[in-house]
Amino acid sequence: MPLGPPDRNPPPFFRQGASAQARLLLCAALAVFLMVADARFHVVGPARAGLALLLHPFQRLLLTPVDAWESFEAYRLGTQRAMEAEALARQQLVQQAERLARAAQLQAENQRLRALLELRPALEVASLSAEVLYEAADPYSRRVVIDRGSKHGVQAGSPVINDAGVLGQVTRVYTLSAEVTLLSDKDAAIPVLNTRTQARNAAFGSSDGNGMELRFLAANADIKPGDLMATSGLDGVYPSGLPVAKVSSVERRGDTSFASVRLQPVAQPDSVRHVLVLQPQEQHAKAMAEAAAAQAADAASAAQLKAQRKAAAAQAKAEGKTDGKSEKSDAGAAP
Repeated sequence: MPLGPPDRNPPPFFRQGASAQARLLLCAALAVFLMVADARFHVVGPARAGLALLLHPFQRLLLTPVDAWESFEAYRLGTQRAMEAEALARQQLVQQAERLARAAQLQAENQRLRALLELRPALEVASLSAEVLYEAADPYSRRVVIDRGSKHGVQAGSPVINDAGVLGQVTRVYTLSAEVTLLSDKDAAIPVLNTRTQARNAAFGSSDGNGMELRFLAANADIKPGDLMATSGLDGVYPSGLPVAKVSSVERRGDTSFASVRLQPVAQPDSVRHVLVLQPQEQHAKAMAEAAAAQAADAASAAQLKAQRKAAAAQAKAEGKTDGKSEKSDAGAAP
């Protein structure tokens, strides 16, 4: 059997395509292109929303054992806490009745003062109840996911509060869920008002994600631990008067002209389960203006219709008088 030249090609197992470095460069270039395209043209937004909608049932299914365990723990501890709460509630009932009477008196007095000074009454912002599903799995941000989305009327930028105060703001909306950025996030900011001194400032999330801080505050500013910071309402998003945070520490150093002020949010996100999503103040004001314009248009139409009816009645009455005079003249001319 004749022997041919030896085959010098490597076996199929040892054949390789492009080098590992070339593949790495290609994947890195593709990743940079996708990030730039998403940041400028939002091309990945629909895909992200669709993926979130697709994974939503699985997320709820995976949360079922957690919800069942929490319900069992709540039922077990409910009886003991209920008895303690009953004793405390009986003690606080008399105090609450006195505070309620005083609050009603102050509210009536406030309404009279607003009417005298021709001040605009406080807005009643529309709200939507929601439940916190879980905390976003991002170690570099402080966000939670709620079970309400664009299908329920949630909009990006809507404030989120609980019974203690402001919790955060909706930053990303999906069909059946939404992401809420907490006030302690390093990129969060909110205009605040010191309820004791009425001084306005802006509070920012701290870099470590464990609280908030006031930046660029003069070292001789009138501020002390325990001061309550509330929303000022100047940004057109948050209604005024909502509790935000309390001053936890004030550090005044001689080597700088600014004071280091740390804040502790009044709404603790770790213990929050149910929240309220508020309508942004600007959109609420716009809706109120549209409703007022529609009401004014209806009043104008009603007034115009009433004027037309009066004119028609006057014309009919004048025609009746003219017919009566003509009949009398005909009767006098007949003899």
